[in-house]
Amino acid sequence: MTVVVLAGGTGGAKLARGMLDVVGDELVVIANTADDVEIYGAHVAPDPDLVTYWLADRIDERGWGLRGDTFHVMDGMRELGVDVWFNLGDRDLAVCLRRAERLAAGARLTEALDELRSALGVAARVVPMADAPVRTRVLAGGEWWPFQEFMIRLRGEGPVQGVEYEGVRAASPPPEALEAIAAARAIVVGPSNPVISIGPILAVPGMADALRAAAAPVVAVSPIVDGEVLKGPTAAFLEWAGQTLDARGIAATYRRLIDGLVTDERIELDVPAHVTGTLMGDAASRERVARETLDFALSLASPR
Repeated sequence: MTVVVLAGGTGGAKLARGMLDVVGDELVVIANTADDVEIYGAHVAPDPDLVTYWLADRIDERGWGLRGDTFHVMDGMRELGVDVWFNLGDRDLAVCLRRAERLAAGARLTEALDELRSALGVAARVVPMADAPVRTRVLAGGEWWPFQEFMIRLRGEGPVQGVEYEGVRAASPPPEALEAIAAARAIVVGPSNPVISIGPILAVPGMADALRAAAAPVVAVSPIVDGEVLKGPTAAFLEWAGQTLDARGIAATYRRLIDGLVTDERIELDVPAHVTGTLMGDAASRERVARETLDFALSLASPR
């Protein structure tokens, strides 16, 4: 039996860390890989690494990268005149260089991510949404931008005019992801950006069908906290998707996929809701939100 969490970004990673305290090695995280980028000869997988660093209690206080990392390589590259627009710590870079080496040697991304998980002593599994490359592109200012450049060079500023998941039609879920979904007693869509963090996962051919066919109930946790987005451009992407910045908008985005929604809003929805505080500012609150979410999912006796 497994508990599956779909995750991308900080919200999903925090919930996964709380769920680790609740279910231990039963946890399987399916992580967004459409934010990945090849740079400096390395393969950077921001969301899987973010989740893994959180699960290993190695996340830096910045909210990304490894705690206590140094940046000597980036400083050296700048000194040589390199346009260092994407910042990586030295040990973080080592992880990504090793990943690029493994992929070039024929390893699947699933295998490379599992090696990192094992090296950091993480009991839960972190599985990519696909082994094949999928890349989010954002149309803004009349120009298509690779996702990382949109977020860093444009600072994620909208309005968003279009979103596409390049390569997704040729992708498929790894067998490990499908097996975890089939064996799940609960499936949780993390409090991540529905368009750019969860959207690519659901767009992988066969993934949404597997979730709908699962015996386990599927619940989502809203990323809207006290009526606001804590981090990232969720508002701009929900506006592009034609959804409101509230629990109704989140539920509508996941229509025909979820059996319930965890939210801090007392608002009428088309699906069952569990209303609770969803701010995950410390370990105790992360565990509480995870436990309440799991209990809520298991209480839904009649999944789709």
